[in-house]
Amino acid sequence: MSILVGYIPTAEGEAAFASAIEEASRRDEKLIVLNSSRGESLVDNRYAQPEQVAALEQRLQEAKVRYELVQPLRGHDAAEEVLEAAENYQAELIVIGLRKRSPVGKMIMGSTAQRILLQATCAVLAVKAEQHRAL
Repeated sequence: MSILVGYIPTAEGEAAFASAIEEASRRDEKLIVLNSSRGESLVDNRYAQPEQVAALEQRLQEAKVRYELVQPLRGHDAAEEVLEAAENYQAELIVIGLRKRSPVGKMIMGSTAQRILLQATCAVLAVKAEQHRAL
């Protein structure tokens, strides 16, 4: 079993990452850090660059958490990547960050978080960046 975090280099992604480390430590489980892109990694600011990956790995090592960091470039959307990885890694928990979106934005663009929450076959921990800073 493992814990999977969908990571992007934003305040929401950082909140999810920090919560995932806490959960992996508390449960003594391997943490899978998933950072994906539809394939436009050179222009996709959600895709962690080498210096960001190195910083993530340093934090994971300092936390003494067993981990695997994966960055697929398969052209799939983020929800699809997270759901597939959760199945492949037999995740018992998915951790995601939430950001506020308008109802029109959700209707037009869809909601990655909503798809994960509704379609995941395991528990999902949804973290708001504002709430995590307060903890």
